[in-house]
Amino acid sequence: MSPAPPLSNIRNRLPSPAPLAAVFVVLVGGVWGLYWFPLRKLEALAAAGPWTTLAVVLTGCLCLAPFAWSGRYRLAASSNRALASIALGGASFVLYSDGLLYGQVAVVILFFYLTPVWSTLIVRFWLKWPVSAWRYAAIASGLLGIALVLRDSHPGGLPLPKTLGDLLGLASGLLWSIASTGMFVHSRTRPAETNFVFCAGAAAMAAVLAVVLGPLPKAVPARDFLAVSGWTLLLGGFCWALSLTAFMWVTRILEPARIGILLMSEVIVGAVSAALFTDEPFSPIMAAGAVLVIAAGFLESMSGLSLRKNRFEKGVKPNGHAPQRKSRTFF
Repeated sequence: MSPAPPLSNIRNRLPSPAPLAAVFVVLVGGVWGLYWFPLRKLEALAAAGPWTTLAVVLTGCLCLAPFAWSGRYRLAASSNRALASIALGGASFVLYSDGLLYGQVAVVILFFYLTPVWSTLIVRFWLKWPVSAWRYAAIASGLLGIALVLRDSHPGGLPLPKTLGDLLGLASGLLWSIASTGMFVHSRTRPAETNFVFCAGAAAMAAVLAVVLGPLPKAVPARDFLAVSGWTLLLGGFCWALSLTAFMWVTRILEPARIGILLMSEVIVGAVSAALFTDEPFSPIMAAGAVLVIAAGFLESMSGLSLRKNRFEKGVKPNGHAPQRKSRTFF
């Protein structure tokens, strides 16, 4: 009997997961570009303000709890920095979610996608990594783009964030820049476990914002209970639990720069859907600003592709250690 082929040979014959991962990124971006629609449908029924987001993320936590329990030893062995970065990422998404309740959809999305500006500042002044001209161009493009968006969406005065939704969108992008950097450097847990911590951090931030921003909601009328439950399950189970677990898996397959490019689908879907299905203004000047914000993401991604290639050719990760193979197990 001939010996069985080495396991490494079998693995090498398997198709690369990269094409599927790329599709997942685009789909996740599209899902979150449309996230505002079911969120506002739920808010119209429940009239709960930020408590709406809290109910949604708690649903996501419940969906992911079995996977967190299964991976509890890996979570316990994780570094505090990794867990804190993941939880902070969830908190940033809650700021984004609440921003969509209080602000204009396209403006909040574009504020969130100012992340190239904050990421460049973090990389340069906190991590002390080299910064290329691509990243400085990303800063200029992002700031000019959001200035054009604000000039037309909030006429009069300086192009600065003026509404609560603007501020929440701005804060969400800033926190995500910090969190995603920490997640890339420190996170080693499996996707579903990672997403549980992500949603737990989101629930903590959602609870704080619910107490600060909104009074206790009234009971949902019996006639709306089924619809409210359905929208909550869709948002918590599909958007938070399923789509973000897929996203956590993708981050182990594709380099961050490529993910950044593919995630621009969220900006496109969000801006177009808001222009089509809301009465919020979206003028040609705002569209031009949106293009510049998207361009900032591409410019930052170009820098990331170049930097990652150079580092891995030298066998060095951004944290100074040799590259380690991350698990590609989805759950």
